[in-house]
Amino acid sequence: MSVMIADAALYGRELVFRYGDECITIRRLDRSQGINRVLIKVHPDTRVEALAPREASDDEVLDAVRQRARWIYQQLRQFRAQNEYVIPRRYVSGESHYYLGRQHLLKVIETLTERQGVKLLRGRLEVRVRHKRPDKVRQLLARWYRERAGEVFGRRLDAMLEQALWVSERPPMRVQAMQTRWGSCSPQGRLTLNPHLVKAPRECVDYVILHELCHIAEHNHSERFYRLMGQVMPQWEGIKARLDDMAGRLID
Repeated sequence: MSVMIADAALYGRELVFRYGDECITIRRLDRSQGINRVLIKVHPDTRVEALAPREASDDEVLDAVRQRARWIYQQLRQFRAQNEYVIPRRYVSGESHYYLGRQHLLKVIETLTERQGVKLLRGRLEVRVRHKRPDKVRQLLARWYRERAGEVFGRRLDAMLEQALWVSERPPMRVQAMQTRWGSCSPQGRLTLNPHLVKAPRECVDYVILHELCHIAEHNHSERFYRLMGQVMPQWEGIKARLDDMAGRLID
């Protein structure tokens, strides 16, 4: 059954268009000057963004959105279906939590004599606490993931630098929780990586790091950026799709 696109309406920095019987809101964001291409992103939390040159008119941005309307609609359906099956974590024994792409059973141990903390033992994440309070378990797990992230990201950054021949010296890196990004690269070349990324498979970690290293050469999502990304990781699109598919299970 064919679906028609009706006229779009404009609301400030948000563009709204109709696809079939659904109104889809697109948040317009500015891209770097000199980049003519409109980049459209659909996030796992169903936010839709259009990154467009500042000088582009809203009508031009809407034209680009219309051309990809079916893809936007399909991505939204996919993420909504995934989110229906994401069960909020309660941080109690028996739950499964991810680390480097593998699921590990959570076991919460109440103890008055042992030090509070997290250990990964024989496929289980054991959390020792004074009292079985979910907020405390969550806090300890978050700290453990951040510590592991710093170690894993450092090793993988060193490995990926062997492929990033355009990077002359090891860039500074920090670990910081972000709601909508796996990573970022500042204009000065500093990498910021989301600690939740350490829950994903190693190839996904490598993809995000390489993505940000490519931004050191091309600090935008230009055609040159994507060519460079394809040279150093030809299969990056499939890996990105895998990471996007897991996002709802990794970020809590």
